[in-house]
Amino acid sequence: MAAYSKRHYGVRTWRLRHPHVIVEHFTGGTSLASAWNTFAANGPDLGELPGTCAHFIVDTDGTIYQPVPLDTRCRHTVGLNYTAIGIEDVGQSDQQVFRDARQISASYKLTLWLMRRFHIQLRNVIGHNESLISPYHHELYAPWRCQTHSDWNHHDMRRYRRHLKGLARRHHVPIGPAPAWVDPNC
Repeated sequence: MAAYSKRHYGVRTWRLRHPHVIVEHFTGGTSLASAWNTFAANGPDLGELPGTCAHFIVDTDGTIYQPVPLDTRCRHTVGLNYTAIGIEDVGQSDQQVFRDARQISASYKLTLWLMRRFHIQLRNVIGHNESLISPYHHELYAPWRCQTHSDWNHHDMRRYRRHLKGLARRHHVPIGPAPAWVDPNC
């Protein structure tokens, strides 16, 4: 991860210090085992190591797993791994996760806990698809500068943040100002 960080962010370190962003993903598969095995295999992604991973996996029954410590950078979102915590919800679509009451409830609770613990503002809880418009997006490797994924699209993340905002208010977690999206020039 230190070599990856040097190439993509300009600083050789594997440590995640003072995260500013939480990135929501869905696994694209139907089971915890498939996600866990993908991360554990540590196979090259886009021809480069380390392989993909996430700090948390939220299973369909609402159980939360943490395969990577929070002080370790994890490769889950191009341009944001240096400052982001990754959460993977087991499922094949945003809508599938929304329909699973136990899973979405656990996802909200985990995200709210991370917001509180790291003082992350609601506007910096993003879907993987929103990575390019985050003010924290920073990618030195030009061929990847505009690379993103379709999981947790902008429309569904507005819904996610709206519900999370209500929970944050109820639990006295600071929300911060409205999103300040940037033009990715892609």
